[in-house]
Amino acid sequence: MSALPRLIATGLGLGHLPAPGTVASAATIPLAWVLHAAGGFWLVAAATLAAIAGGYWAAARYTQGKADADPSEVVIDEVAGMLIALWPLSFGLTLSGAEPHVFPWPGWVLGFLLFRFFDILKPPPVSWAERAPGALGIMLDDLVAGALTGVIATIAAGVAHGWF
Repeated sequence: MSALPRLIATGLGLGHLPAPGTVASAATIPLAWVLHAAGGFWLVAAATLAAIAGGYWAAARYTQGKADADPSEVVIDEVAGMLIALWPLSFGLTLSGAEPHVFPWPGWVLGFLLFRFFDILKPPPVSWAERAPGALGIMLDDLVAGALTGVIATIAAGVAHGWF
């Protein structure tokens, strides 16, 4: 295996640190903020799609022939899922015309906490997605966890901002 799949799958080596899923999820917050500041929601969305496609490719190659179908050092799935979890925040900031450098920390922290909750506890439908074979299962459970986080974060923002 070449170095590129390993580099992508392990989130540039973050997967080799203690608590790799949490570290990768936390590291995605400044990444998403920089992406948002540089190009708004559309750059965050493009980076998410790149992480999903590249993550699937890298995870498939990295795990090929390994006994562990979802090794803990593979964290590109956390990066992609966490980016999805932060979509509503980035989208809302972009729609509202907020200055690109604005860092509404409650939204970023809520996204992180909810995402880790779903990723660790794996309630349905996250657990259902995890059962998919190979790289699809590696990626899909975190994408579902990110989507669930996004829905709940949107509802929480609606309550906090008086939309409902």
